[in-house]
Amino acid sequence: MNLVIVSASHRAESQSFNVGEYLKFHAKQYESITHIELAMLNLPFWDGTSDKGESWAQVKSSLEEADAIIAITPEWNGMASPLLKNFLLMCDLDMTDNKPIMYVAVSSGIGGTYPIAELKMGGGKNNGLIPISEHLIIRGVEGFLNPEIESSHDRSLRLRIEYSLEMLARFSEALSNLRVNIKKNPIENRQLFSYGM
Repeated sequence: MNLVIVSASHRAESQSFNVGEYLKFHAKQYESITHIELAMLNLPFWDGTSDKGESWAQVKSSLEEADAIIAITPEWNGMASPLLKNFLLMCDLDMTDNKPIMYVAVSSGIGGTYPIAELKMGGGKNNGLIPISEHLIIRGVEGFLNPEIESSHDRSLRLRIEYSLEMLARFSEALSNLRVNIKKNPIENRQLFSYGM
């Protein structure tokens, strides 16, 4: 199985990227993992046209081959990053339909709830992505990524991450079977309903 991790901070080498690297190291269920750092791609803002910039071809190829996606956003003023929302708008059914996505929010403080709610409500509107029941909120991210700090909260969060990655893998397997079934037996009038209601 293939996993794509998308780090959506506007800053290069961000805490979101560091969390993505942590998840990449611990996602043992996948044979192939691609970590995309949106800050490095210079993607255009989506305007509904077919031109998605030079970097998009590589992203598209990774998404087409993916069995699951993890999207990581910093919390900015209680919202998901504009880069991530732009990325989700650029995804279309050909590359992401019926693929599971797990959302991860990163906060330097005690926040992180609002970006998850925002993304679960609208992140899969027209791209067919299916948010799984699990999500992660990495609060106090600087302390979490410091191996010298080992609190009970830290241990609990690491167990939650292991559990969530396993759940994502189970969704990957189940939805892979669904996609194969739909490809063999196409659903009538699918093209008429390519946009979420």
